Amino acid sequence: MVERSETASRVETFGCRLNAYESQVIRDHLDASADLHPTIVINTCAVTAEAERQARQSIRRARRESPEARIVVTGCAAQIDPDGFAAMPEVDRVVGNEEKLRAETWAPHDQAQGDQAPVVVQDIMVVRETAPHLVSEFEGRARAFVQVQQGCDHRCTFCIIPFGRGNSRSVPIGAIVDHVRAVVAQGYNEVVLTGVDISSYGGDLPGAPSLGQMMRRLLALVPDLPRLRLSSIDPVEIDPDLMRLIAEEPRLMPYLHLSVQAGDDMILKRMKRRHTRDDIIRLVERVRALRPETSFGCDVIAGFPTETESMFANTRELIRDLGFPFTHVFPYSPRPGTPAARMPQVPGPVRKARAADLRAVGQENLDRWLAGLVGGRDRVVVERNGVGRGEAYAPIALDPSLPVGDVVGVRLDRVEAGRLVGLQDGWQAA
Repeated sequence: MVERSETASRVETFGCRLNAYESQVIRDHLDASADLHPTIVINTCAVTAEAERQARQSIRRARRESPEARIVVTGCAAQIDPDGFAAMPEVDRVVGNEEKLRAETWAPHDQAQGDQAPVVVQDIMVVRETAPHLVSEFEGRARAFVQVQQGCDHRCTFCIIPFGRGNSRSVPIGAIVDHVRAVVAQGYNEVVLTGVDISSYGGDLPGAPSLGQMMRRLLALVPDLPRLRLSSIDPVEIDPDLMRLIAEEPRLMPYLHLSVQAGDDMILKRMKRRHTRDDIIRLVERVRALRPETSFGCDVIAGFPTETESMFANTRELIRDLGFPFTHVFPYSPRPGTPAARMPQVPGPVRKARAADLRAVGQENLDRWLAGLVGGRDRVVVERNGVGRGEAYAPIALDPSLPVGDVVGVRLDRVEAGRLVGLQDGWQAA
């Protein structure tokens, strides 16, 4: 994902939702600094070598298009390889993942109190705390993202991200509650809890509250919050409190995005994942028994090193049989510095073909699921351009005159251009 802003100073974002959230923090700091010198911030991703290549390409393009601008590089790729980015002639400054969230980092040169050195990147592994940052606008004001956790303690063989984000650390519950109260007061009807590995929430806090316990307290202490969602979660860390919320709490939206990665046990073992194929099946079956309307998304890697045709077929069958309507498929891309990059590689064309195959299965699942919703009703958060997302995250076309961020009740009339068409017929969402 790459997002661009067209202001004089802008932030270009690569990678995950958390990066997008942090880019908004940076934008707010830039706006507050009132720096008249245009600054272009490249917020990089390190999940694949291709993501880093695209960031470097964007840096070069930014310099060609804006020769007078100050170019600052930050994000996970910059955290992992600050000297490499600092060596690029187009780059004026490299800022670490911790430093990029500080207001003083973005102060004008002539007013700055902090370090204005060309490379400001500390050892992320020594950071022990994290704090939420109240940002001014999210997704065109359709929904708010609230960071509850940062970093990761796991070491999947394909992933370099722990070295860009550091160890897992959680935002205290009181700070999360205050943040959510603030965004609800701003008029947001839906909040998404985000982080690097939110399933590990609380292990570093006093009393070690689980993710489900934190969410239960949050919902109790912010009764005016209409809708709560989770970003991607680890299938093996859904605690009993979270499972009870799934079953009993209508304000928790019925959509789970699972970090599946593969459907073959040998590949999962070589990835150093902590779940098995059967763990995924049992979880989905249990959640559907508790709350049948729940939909699922998943992240899947196609063509992981050593993956045979039969191993790939196991993944394909898992996605098809469980009917995941939202399937995010990534062809494996070797990341230097990870154990998987040293394993026997699947040829690139095979990886791409397998990814296309999985995407086709995911599209079939989505088409079938959307068709099955026709004739029902849904409550939709209105987004820009006459679209929105239902409770189970179904994409729904709406009357474009509806105010962004409102929750509206609709009848699901038909499927058109890959979306449901929602018609207001007097039914109220409240």
